[in-house]
Amino acid sequence: MTLSTLLKTSASTLARGAAGVAGGLALYFALSGQPALAQEAAVPAAQPAIQGDGPALWVVRDADSTLYLFGTVHVLRPTTGWSSPRVEAAFDSADEIWFEISDPDNQAAVMPLVQQYGLSPDKPLSSILTAEEVAELDAAARTVGMTAAQLDPMRPWLAGLTLSVAPLVKAGYDPQSGVELVLKARAEAAGKPIKAFETIDKQIRILATMDEPVQLEFIRQTLEDFDDAVEMLDGMVDAWSRGDVAELDRVVVEDMKDTAPHVYQAILVDRNTDWANQIETLLQGSGTAFIAVGAAHLAGDDSVQALLAQRGVDVTRVAD
Repeated sequence: MTLSTLLKTSASTLARGAAGVAGGLALYFALSGQPALAQEAAVPAAQPAIQGDGPALWVVRDADSTLYLFGTVHVLRPTTGWSSPRVEAAFDSADEIWFEISDPDNQAAVMPLVQQYGLSPDKPLSSILTAEEVAELDAAARTVGMTAAQLDPMRPWLAGLTLSVAPLVKAGYDPQSGVELVLKARAEAAGKPIKAFETIDKQIRILATMDEPVQLEFIRQTLEDFDDAVEMLDGMVDAWSRGDVAELDRVVVEDMKDTAPHVYQAILVDRNTDWANQIETLLQGSGTAFIAVGAAHLAGDDSVQALLAQRGVDVTRVAD
């Protein structure tokens, strides 16, 4: 995630991005505060009822391939319904399941990377933030059971992401209810192969390669709009759960495009282009695949579907 020094996006946008775009990292930081939950099965006893038709689903077909595209949110309230009959049928028909990364709940793999890329004890936050900002950091951290001293050894991107996700978990957003962990558990139970477009190492390095001034802007904006993060994510999840792709585009994709064009390019456009390339390769084979990626990747003018359509690949939204 290469942010520009002109980054002006708010914590609400970053929180929505964490839950709706940056899959593995959002899940890791949510799970890291809930070690007991991380050991439990991710499949709930029953899925809550969907709103209306539920989240959108698309399909790509050729003579011998069927690929379903399903947008996800990585952390959800347990009361949010999302699994519709058409999603169930598509998932059950698939020979293999694709995610952004294959093991978003593998904290053992993530921890060494976070320690490598996210900590800088020789240059703590307190040495690069003002005294007023440190006080604001401590006040925000205490609302989610942490302190500025605990965040002090972190690089700004890590502290910012931690503060973006922590309020969501405190407000009832549960990584075990997130789409990926539920589908991953179902795939494993059914013996379906799990594939991935990226690695967790790549996702972390996207954040870790931000220039320091950009990382500082990240954490400052996180602090500025800290109190609004949950409310804004609620709006995003509401649009997603109703299948309102146009609203999802407006509140997440267009907001990111307008306020942080380099974020938009790195998080969405570049990755969507890579995934569209991989999907085209999948189409050269045969069989049925169910592809579940962050919902923002499937909304807007530069969505995976739009990029595929530009290449002559027909993508159709599935109706019940």
